[in-house]
Formats: sequence, C-alpha cells, structure tokens
Amino acid sequence: METKIHPQDLPRFRVQNVPQTAYYIPDFLTEEEESYLLAKVYAAPKPKWTQLSNRRLQNWGGLPHPKGMVVEKLPEWLQMCADRIHSLGVFQDKMPNHVLVNEYQQGQGIMPHEDGPLFYPTITTVNLGSHTLLDFYKPLPGGEGDAGSTEQANIEASAAPCDERYTMSFLLEPRSLLVLQEDLYHHFLHGIAERSADSITDRVTNLASCGGAAVGDTLTRATRVSLTIRHVPKTLKVQLRLGRR
Repeated sequence: METKIHPQDLPRFRVQNVPQTAYYIPDFLTEEEESYLLAKVYAAPKPKWTQLSNRRLQNWGGLPHPKGMVVEKLPEWLQMCADRIHSLGVFQDKMPNHVLVNEYQQGQGIMPHEDGPLFYPTITTVNLGSHTLLDFYKPLPGGEGDAGSTEQANIEASAAPCDERYTMSFLLEPRSLLVLQEDLYHHFLHGIAERSADSITDRVTNLASCGGAAVGDTLTRATRVSLTIRHVPKTLKVQLRLGRR
C-alpha cells in the first residue's frame, strides 16, 4: 500500500458542523486493496475468531489490559494499514499497535459505547465490504469528562433511552477511513443499529463527502468488515500472570 494522502491534506477531510473532531476519507483504499485485506481476514485461522452474540471478531497486536498489553507483532497485511494511517499524523508520534477486526453480517450491530482509557484517544476505522451508519449519542448524565471503562459505558448506555440522546450519524462507505478524536472520542457514545437497511436522513452529517448517496435513499447492508486501528500506550514485555500473587 502506498500513501496517497499527506498530513497537510488532512484538514480538507474534516467533517464540518460536528463536535470536534472527525475526519472522513472516502476511497482510502483501492478495490484491489480492499479485496486483498478481506482475503487476509478470512484466511486467518479459525481459533483467531471470537464469536459474540451480535458479531464475530479477531484481535491482533495483543489483549489490552489495565495493567498493560503484552505486545504481539502485527501481521504484515495489518502493519501496512497501520503504517499508512500513522503517516497521516493522527497518532502524532505514536505507532498504532492494536487492530480489532469486526465482522458484521447483515442486520448485526453494536450497542452505543465509548472506547475508554486503555487507548490513545484516537480511533481509526477502515471499512471493507459494505456500508454502515455509525450513530452518535450525547454523553450520559453525569458522564461528561469521565473516561470510564467501555464495559461500564455499555452497561449505562443499554439502560438509558438512546433515542433521546441520538445526535447524528456518519455514513461509512466501503474502502473509507474514519478518524475520531477529542470530544467525539471522550464524550460521545457511538454504535451501529441492528438493521438490514439504512434510511439516509439529514442527520447523516458527512453526506457531502460520500459518493452519490442522498437524503431519502435506502441503502441495503451486506456483510461488513471493519479494521479498528488504535494505539495502546501501556504495554508489557512479559506475559501477565493474572490470578497469581
């Protein structure tokens, strides 16, 4: 993969009229690159997959943990993605060292959540195979500024009326890159509704950057694979011995 976008070009991809800060880069990958990455995802050994109730995933680079992540070398195909994103400067001098691969079949999603304090406060997501709508929700009462755990955010979000706190959505197209930072990382929850098709409304705030979708359209989902590429600051060189004193 060759870098096509330089750090000085990044401001033109900033999503306007939303809380700070989001960048949306359509066609971050070519169709050939997308096919290559999908082939690598599905060539992973079966034990690499973890099946959840609403999706399945692969974890690469180590398992993030409050005591530190034991770093594992990323495979070459993911390292190329990490290097390409790092070259944009969104992680400053930090190198992405963790990738979460999520597979969403048609109708699957993920409840509103925040990524929490285990990660450098930047999320980068490469989208493969299908579009989706990423929905954003106002901070939970009393939660603004609190970098609590993702697990706790999920529990609170599921107990609170999400419809009342919904603010906007981003349309994530195949081969695009989304970058979330600052308030959109720290204070807003994000999630994907469990549905098979998405109605495009005027609450889709990055529509001007998308290729041809318009308000009133209905887009049918297919299987989507996302690569969430992040930096885990706290790392260890030795294996954790959890449960031992």
